[in-house]
Amino acid sequence: MPNITMRELLEAGVHFGHQTRRWNPKMKPYVFGARNGIYIIDLQKTVDQTRAACDFARKTVSEGKKVLFVGTKKQAKDVVEEEAKRAGMHYVTNRWLGGMLTNYQTVRASIDRLKKIEALKASPEWNETPKKEQSRHERELAKLKKSLGGIEDMKKLPGAVFIVDTEKEHIAVKEAKKLGIPTIAVVDTNCDPTNITYVIPGNDDAIRSVKLFAGLVAESCLEGAKLLQEKLRSQEIPVEAAAKEEVVAEKKVSRFEGDIDLQGVDEADLETTEQTEEGATAEAAAEPAAAPATETAKA
Repeated sequence: MPNITMRELLEAGVHFGHQTRRWNPKMKPYVFGARNGIYIIDLQKTVDQTRAACDFARKTVSEGKKVLFVGTKKQAKDVVEEEAKRAGMHYVTNRWLGGMLTNYQTVRASIDRLKKIEALKASPEWNETPKKEQSRHERELAKLKKSLGGIEDMKKLPGAVFIVDTEKEHIAVKEAKKLGIPTIAVVDTNCDPTNITYVIPGNDDAIRSVKLFAGLVAESCLEGAKLLQEKLRSQEIPVEAAAKEEVVAEKKVSRFEGDIDLQGVDEADLETTEQTEEGATAEAAAEPAAAPATETAKA
């Protein structure tokens, strides 16, 4: 696990919260006290919570899942993107589009459009495309890249979401909670920690603080990726073969079958479906066997 010391936290200004008049009472357990009208965060709790969060991030990636990094505020976006890329994770740093998780199929359609335009630009047909149409495609591509560039390779929902500033990214928090996706978040004294799985109490405004936490989570993801590689080698399964098996599996099952909780399906609907299937089977059995062409067509 990445090493973290109290000195590093102090130097990064992690202990500085918001003004006492701008705070969320639910953060009281993580507050050490107040000084000059500013809340001071309990760094011992920050150390403990950060270790737990990093352990979880490492475990998540070691199981073959990805962590989605989210940070769209000005002082966080560049750092979050840099660390996510370093760890080989997905990221959202421009603007969180409503439904990025809960309506992922629609988002995926936009990503497919992005890839289609990129493929067109790389093909010989691009040179034969009228300049006006090229310009239109390039504008559309730039817009899609800005919004979806960090998740264009995200083929399924992430195993966890790392968030900087839960107050600003409240929509991302709600979507992750709705789908049961665990969240890791840097939570300042003005934020609500209730819906966060792994709370890291700390300053989410200072660039050095954001860089410290994003770097620690990214390092944990890299450690998890290393553990995954070792696990695959110990099982004598080549990484490429494992990746191919995953692609085949995705084609055979619903894209989100392994990610979204299906317990909400009505049992009555399931019973109706089963009865319909049994009825169809009985009708098929009752048909004369002298219609091979029809049977082949049904098959």
